[in-house]
Amino acid sequence: MGRADERRARQRGGRRAAPQRSPGNGKSGRGGIRRFFTWKTVLGSLFGFVLLVMGAFVVMYMMIDIPAGNAAAQKQSNVYKYSDGSLLARDGKVNRENVDLSSIPKDVQRTFVAAENKSFYTDSGVDLKGTTRGVLNTLSGKGAQGGSTITQQYVKNYYLTQDQTVSRKLKELVISLKVDRQKSKDYILAGYINTSYYGRGAFGIQAAAQAYYHKDAKDLSVEEGAYLAALLQAPSQYDWAVASDTGKRLVKDRWNYVLNNMVGQHWLDAGKRQSMTFPVPKEPKPAPGMEGQTGYLVEAANAELKRQLVAQGTAATLDEAKAMVDAGGWTITVNIDKKKQTQLEQAVKDTLTSKLDPKERPVDGNVQAGAASVDPKTGKVLALYGGVDYVKHYVNNATRRDFQPASTFKPVILAAAMEEEAKTQDGRPINANTVYDGTSRRPVKGSSVGFAPPNEDDVDYGDITVQTAMNKSVNSVFAQMGIDVGMDEVLKVAKSLGMDTKGLPAVPAQTLGSMGASPLEMAGVYATLDNHGKKVTPAILASAEHKDREVDLPDPIGDQVISREAADTVTSVLTGVVDDGTARTSVRDNPQRDGQQVAGKTGTSDNNKSAWFTGYTPGLVTSVGLFGENPKPPYNQVSLTGATGLIPGKGRINGGGYPAQIWAGYTFEAMGEVRKFDLDTTQGAAFRPTTTPTTTPSQEITPSTTPTTQEPTTQPPSSAPATTPTTQAPPPEDTPTTDEPTTPEPPPTSTEDDPLDPVRPNGKE
Repeated sequence: MGRADERRARQRGGRRAAPQRSPGNGKSGRGGIRRFFTWKTVLGSLFGFVLLVMGAFVVMYMMIDIPAGNAAAQKQSNVYKYSDGSLLARDGKVNRENVDLSSIPKDVQRTFVAAENKSFYTDSGVDLKGTTRGVLNTLSGKGAQGGSTITQQYVKNYYLTQDQTVSRKLKELVISLKVDRQKSKDYILAGYINTSYYGRGAFGIQAAAQAYYHKDAKDLSVEEGAYLAALLQAPSQYDWAVASDTGKRLVKDRWNYVLNNMVGQHWLDAGKRQSMTFPVPKEPKPAPGMEGQTGYLVEAANAELKRQLVAQGTAATLDEAKAMVDAGGWTITVNIDKKKQTQLEQAVKDTLTSKLDPKERPVDGNVQAGAASVDPKTGKVLALYGGVDYVKHYVNNATRRDFQPASTFKPVILAAAMEEEAKTQDGRPINANTVYDGTSRRPVKGSSVGFAPPNEDDVDYGDITVQTAMNKSVNSVFAQMGIDVGMDEVLKVAKSLGMDTKGLPAVPAQTLGSMGASPLEMAGVYATLDNHGKKVTPAILASAEHKDREVDLPDPIGDQVISREAADTVTSVLTGVVDDGTARTSVRDNPQRDGQQVAGKTGTSDNNKSAWFTGYTPGLVTSVGLFGENPKPPYNQVSLTGATGLIPGKGRINGGGYPAQIWAGYTFEAMGEVRKFDLDTTQGAAFRPTTTPTTTPSQEITPSTTPTTQEPTTQPPSSAPATTPTTQAPPPEDTPTTDEPTTPEPPPTSTEDDPLDPVRPNGKE
């Protein structure tokens, strides 16, 4: 074979060998993979995935509705303010007070937009890029990262939770889109500002403004708003009071960022921006708690608000009204005058509580004081003293009704006599000059129910005028006067003046003040007298505002309930109690009086369980009560005798003593300028009889049996402060109610000038 043949053979052999090597040829394998992952298949798969995601999102969008706000986000505190607008207290587990966006300055609103979401006013409510990043971070375990819009943050705060889960983030996306479509931008911004947490326990801009700058949100400056907006990024780290140097630097950087963004958005003038300085927040201060008098004021305000909600039909029952109040969101302004409140508290402390020493004298632990002060021209409750401390004694002594008002009821009997133009049993008109028989234990005449009350210490006064009987607080005279007027008429006038007489029997024993009453109630009765017979209903509430409901408070000044002449005659007579009666030592001779005219009445109940002075000037009415109460279960009523170191068993606390002294210490500081009563009467303390006195005949009738007094309850509440006791007024105990130690005239031989009566034996009461 030649070389040419060999070459052709090799060539043929090579061609034949090629098919045998082809299975190992890599080029054929790579071609198969390319055929499977072509650009068409990849694009198709991607498109299919997008369609799947879009379909799933459409399903989610259709299935997920905007839910109700979560309970935590809806909780608010109730805010209580004094009459001057200063903060009295915040009450509630969540320190939040929602405010309308319109009450926040526009520039302050924009600080939050500049800080968090510059495109807020134009975007669709979601940030897809930021949300996607957040989902991926959550899946990869990197935690909460990635931005979101103001709308999304509001949705998270108000409708959802803070959980970092994929499902929560997807819900946030869907709900945010719907909220943006259905709600206005202002609605969303207000929700965001009101639900965000700012640190210092403050939820919402109003609470934050108070916490950091001690002012309302409506009064914030742009600089202060920018700080609060900056806080939202890291409240704990950026709180100036506790921030490290790094934290302070970072929050300043953030503050500058906010303001610079506002310039960039043309919301802030560049020149004005350059002149701004960082507004250093004020030191934290705790929100006022319920200690001291605060709890009593809050409780009284809540009780009145609940009554008004029921009266106006907003709530069907008091329980329903309580639920509305407890839900929060109320801004409640009380009529309490901050200065007068302080003066009343100081008067009680200086006069009484500073002298109590329960460790040295156990009886001192039984002493409870209560007081209420009212403006007779407006009906405003200007000051209230509920007890030594609300967190120690939960029952409000200013509003409790379980102690007898005693002889402070006697002016009501005289008012009824004047209003009804009543006459004595022998037909003589009853007035300040009418003469009665003041013999102790003289049975009343004209009653089907026998009653023969003793005067204090069984003193017989003989024939005395009504004026003198009021000055000396003579029981036998007013018992007979009540019968002469008619007990039904007496209770009718008592009700018209403001006393709760529901269920009270019209029996002679009521003439001695044997029903129950509170200092606030008695202040209202005397305020009506001071207001010339025009009804005064003490009002502690100035306003109660809530975003979901309105409360229209009634006018505290009502109609003419007794004639001006009747009311003014009682006032004139009551000036005699001060100038020549049981209150003269504590009130008339007080060096601070400065010539001020005063009308008032003392009262001391059976067995010295309560002691009262209710008095007034032309512009201020105050009722002070001291109550004897066992500080331990069963919290029964006990005697005040011997308290503050007075001789045990002898030293009674009478209405002309500590109660009158507290009244004087407060009133002569708080009353303002000296004023005279403008009285339409010719009767009373300055009137002198010109006729020969004649007595009202008496008739021997067996005294009635008197029941026992209902005891108070002062157990602390289990979950909420106890409400004001509303027990029915109790009838008298073993013996009738009496008043301060008095003596027949003339001549005076008693120890009336010492109203504390430290050495006089306890007379029969």
